Amino acid sequence: QVQLVESGGGLVEAGGSLRLSCAASGSISVINLMGWYRQAPGKQRELVATVTRNGSPNYADSVKGRFTISRDNAKNTAYLQMNSLKPEDTGIYYCNAVVRRAVDTPWYNFWGQGTQVTVSS
Repeated sequence: QVQLVESGGGLVEAGGSLRLSCAASGSISVINLMGWYRQAPGKQRELVATVTRNGSPNYADSVKGRFTISRDNAKNTAYLQMNSLKPEDTGIYYCNAVVRRAVDTPWYNFWGQGTQVTVSS
């Protein structure tokens, strides 16, 4: 099995910063895409940012210029640096990874348990 463990969430004032980490462990051969999604109360889960294995990022328009996604393939870890936080960034942030557990096996999608980010105005 594969586990994704997020950390780094918390309570911060508007304009502040947080850095989220997502560490993948378990039966992993290679991780393809890694990403961060968030879900605000009463809303659907939405994409925040993704990063390919070679480091190419993709961002939701709402976070461009404020958030930076990165990864360390040697550590099977992804990061999300969040600057200039706004109250509308509040939500549960989930890590996602597309994983192959062995050579020539299917790719599977895994999720972490989520970490709460709260931005006060």
